[in-house]
Amino acid sequence: MRVKVCGMTQLQQVDQLEDLGATFAGFIFYPKSPRYVLRHLTTTDLKKEKKINKVGVFVNSGVEEVIQMVDECRLHMVQLHGDETPKYCERIADYVSVVKAFRLSENDSIEWMVRPYLDVCDMFLFDTMGVGYGGTGKKFDWTMLKSQHIGKPYFLSGGIEPGDEQALKEFATQPEAKGLFAIDINSRFESSPGVKDLNLIENFIKNLND
Repeated sequence: MRVKVCGMTQLQQVDQLEDLGATFAGFIFYPKSPRYVLRHLTTTDLKKEKKINKVGVFVNSGVEEVIQMVDECRLHMVQLHGDETPKYCERIADYVSVVKAFRLSENDSIEWMVRPYLDVCDMFLFDTMGVGYGGTGKKFDWTMLKSQHIGKPYFLSGGIEPGDEQALKEFATQPEAKGLFAIDINSRFESSPGVKDLNLIENFIKNLND
């Protein structure tokens, strides 16, 4: 299973991710986030990083700003985590691969939420609804995806933590996991915001793929 490690802020750690078995590094371009990447790294630092697929995470940013960051940092894809409209997503998707994030609460109809975005995004990401934007660290109820026709590959996010490997492997055998593209991990694998515990990440990926 592919793994995206989100909220990266340390270049030295980013350099090690591929060796640990991760496929993607996520960088948060949202100034209100404690993991806001440009507080720690320059766009030149990010541009030089070539060992791993780079995903830029944006929240309600202007189209020009997103495209500028894609160019300056050589991002491979962008993840849109705010209230971006299908039209907005389409404009970005003309330029770079787009992952649209959906923050879900208990009674949301996933099929209804994703339908307007099916033709304008490359992938989806499902996370837990919380106050404000970005990940909440709260556990996402994967059973919400049961019997849903999602129609796109997706990232599974929301409070995934060390010890979830077996449950994720079991989830991956279910019909609703047909579109599961990658597992997205973040705050539960940190010693402080933006500083990852690389041993936890290495063990998680190893156990996930055993």
